[in-house]
Amino acid sequence: MPFPIRLARFPLAAALALGFAGSALAQQKFTFLTNWYAQAEHGGYYHALASGAYKAAGLDVTIRMGGPQVNTLQMMAAGQADCIMGSSDTQVLKIREQGIPAVTIATIFQKDPQGLTANPDTRRIEELKGRTILISTGARNTYWPWLKATFGFTEDQARPYAFSLAPFVQDKSIALQGYVTFDPYAVKSQTGIDPSFFLFADLGWPPYANTVVCMEQTLKDKPQMVAAFLKASLEGWKNYLTGDRAAAHALIKKDNPQMNDGQLEFAVRTMMERGMVMGGDAAKAGIGTITPERLKKTYDFLVGAKLLDPKVDLAASYDTRFISAIKVMP
Repeated sequence: MPFPIRLARFPLAAALALGFAGSALAQQKFTFLTNWYAQAEHGGYYHALASGAYKAAGLDVTIRMGGPQVNTLQMMAAGQADCIMGSSDTQVLKIREQGIPAVTIATIFQKDPQGLTANPDTRRIEELKGRTILISTGARNTYWPWLKATFGFTEDQARPYAFSLAPFVQDKSIALQGYVTFDPYAVKSQTGIDPSFFLFADLGWPPYANTVVCMEQTLKDKPQMVAAFLKASLEGWKNYLTGDRAAAHALIKKDNPQMNDGQLEFAVRTMMERGMVMGGDAAKAGIGTITPERLKKTYDFLVGAKLLDPKVDLAASYDTRFISAIKVMP
């Protein structure tokens, strides 16, 4: 049976059976859009690009940076990217509520890096009850309701976060939102304070982060390309975290000149120490693993907190076939 017919009938099976052969893809163009400016949290993709892994898989990959004014999901829906880096599985569920058929196919972070930065004398997150907490507008529709329900925080604690460390330095009782891979280093380097950090994922917050998200139509029309991209990316992540990162970091700093080696290496060290990429289910099932059980925990939280219409079809929001067929073990 000729290849094109077999692929049309069994798109994913055919793609996997071909072993993601680079020659079959003939250097097809593939655009991947990240969720922010280039940083270590994107390092595996840059490693795959710098090392030639994408090229060997038959792909001509362009990595485009996101940013504060970039709506990555809308850009992907408009055809400006083949797949994107999702912030979390909550993002896909919310966009499907609006009728946009985005699908999560893998996750790089088994642990969402979000948490709270507090002064070093704060040893338990419960000690922040009653204190001022600086959060972004987006937090009110994600982790803030979870913090209130889980730790008894109250609405009058929340204040807008202007992304300035000045209030934190001036008032030791204040806590502020942050990423475990970035903010502890930034706070210490800018203020000399070695802060406490409370990672939500270690306290029961269920969402994945740094997900790989594509449109339903892309998965249908380009399964071989998506599979090849995902496999090369996961191998890129393994090699980035455990091998030579110099070439990847050079590309990151070229795209984002504000990034420096100290911040990059701090983020890598944190990812390894916290088991963010290689821990959890990834340790036994492979980097990138997503499970229906874990995804349902996020869904149940959002529906229970009245942040998501229960009519949203959870099963349609993810596809485990790609990651189940690709085993890149830590």
